[in-house]
Amino acid sequence: MTKAQLVTKIADSTGLSRKQGDAVLDALVETVVKEVKKGNSVKIPGLGIFRLRKMKARMGRNPQTGEAIKIPARKKVGFSVAKTFKETVLG
Repeated sequence: MTKAQLVTKIADSTGLSRKQGDAVLDALVETVVKEVKKGNSVKIPGLGIFRLRKMKARMGRNPQTGEAIKIPARKKVGFSVAKTFKETVLG
């Protein structure tokens, strides 16, 4: 589904215009990005939780040479699917 199709569905189901639906979707995405960037988790009921995860430094291997390399610590964005969403989709 493209953004245009999603905006149309939002507009049809809420009674908003497509322009207003687009503004709602943009505001949602912007809010989620800002909050996760700050380190806060964002829970959208029925969909899931967006959160920032901190990965520890670790040792890895170069698959071509087998040489041990150090992988530095980093941040990663994670998403956990809500239980109701998972049950509805998977049955």
